[in-house]
Amino acid sequence: MSKKTKKITSIGGSALIEGIMMRGPKRCNVCVRTGKDEIYNEDISITTIPEKVKLFKVPFFRGIAGLIDSMRLSYKALMLSADKAIESAEIEEEPSKFEKWLDDKFGDKLMKILMVISTIFGVALAIGLFFFLPWGLFQLLRLAVPALQGDGEMVTLWQSVFEGVMKIALFLLYIVIVSQTRDMKRVFMYHGAEHKTIFCYENEEELTVENVKKQIRFHPRCGTSFMVIMLILGIVIGLFVPTFLGFWRPIIKIALIPVTCGIGYELIKLCGRHDNKLTRIIAAPGLWAQRITTKEPDDDMIEVAIEAIKAVIPEDGSDIVKNCGC
Repeated sequence: MSKKTKKITSIGGSALIEGIMMRGPKRCNVCVRTGKDEIYNEDISITTIPEKVKLFKVPFFRGIAGLIDSMRLSYKALMLSADKAIESAEIEEEPSKFEKWLDDKFGDKLMKILMVISTIFGVALAIGLFFFLPWGLFQLLRLAVPALQGDGEMVTLWQSVFEGVMKIALFLLYIVIVSQTRDMKRVFMYHGAEHKTIFCYENEEELTVENVKKQIRFHPRCGTSFMVIMLILGIVIGLFVPTFLGFWRPIIKIALIPVTCGIGYELIKLCGRHDNKLTRIIAAPGLWAQRITTKEPDDDMIEVAIEAIKAVIPEDGSDIVKNCGC
């Protein structure tokens, strides 16, 4: 862990459009800034996979369920924040005829339809960029480099390293590019507010704007760290997928995503609970990447984060994973 705290909580969260979701052991709360002095607050919930199937409470399997449930919950929270952001935004221009037709035709369902379409497109784009593009580029490289022709173990090793490095480079390039847009800068600022507020709580300091501002914004239990660990694990897993499979290699690697998720979840959980040389090495790449995905928040954002975390802190202390005795 990058900073010792007095305790470690299981509370986590995510940045939204002008807001933050905080998830505790008993409640999940969404807070969205709807005005200078107004914060919308609402609890949301889902029936989690482990609640339905006990197998997914077991280590490794819980990582697969955790990722799916987190995506479901984040999608629900994002939809809510988008709705509130649109409601609070001032409409400066008269909507076009096409926009009026869409509103008349779909009404309140329009945003959900657009989100589903964008999600499908995003998943397809991610599969193309992170699986088929690196594989295709390596095939071109093999044609130019005689030593890479064939299907031996060394070729598989070089292909795994090449594809892994390409994925990490694409991921970093993507977040650097999107971080330059105004809207994503604000999301990353809310992301920083989320981390700093959790650190403030873990340091047992009063949850005030001034106390939160003093905290660091890089947290080991973060989605960014999880993604980086997943990409690095992909290199290792790729060593067991031989090159002679050809076009089936990226397809099989897609099928192995649950394995990567299961291992990655356990590693990120380990880094969140323990602070030693091994966990610091594991967490280091993800903490570095958070320099891009988290920004220093303003006071208004911190106020949203404080309200969100206060809503999910249980009175019985059931969120405390470990007391560090610091």
